[in-house]
Amino acid sequence: MDNRSPSEEKSVQRSKSFSFKPQTETCASCEKKVYPMEKLVANNLIFHSTCFCCKHCNTKLSLGSYSALQGEFYCKAHFQQLFKSKGNYDEGFGRKQHKELWASKDAESIAKTP
Repeated sequence: MDNRSPSEEKSVQRSKSFSFKPQTETCASCEKKVYPMEKLVANNLIFHSTCFCCKHCNTKLSLGSYSALQGEFYCKAHFQQLFKSKGNYDEGFGRKQHKELWASKDAESIAKTP
């Protein structure tokens, strides 16, 4: 039998580094809270499974049916179509071609030479 009085009981020390606050994760597309059952992670970004869509046609994507380029997600069919339309990853996806950037740098270097 324990003869200690309640005031003599050893106090339990709780760690202050541990907290019970759940980390809230937000969808990269709609920026609303994502619950674990609807969470989908692609390229280290978190989405609702319903928000993970092709940028071109807005079709719902899955982890096995998407292609990504510079943080944008496409269905495989449109990714191939956009690449084939111009033959490169820049023009087909609405960006300036790298060769244009090189040409502007060459023009600047020629203008600077005496």
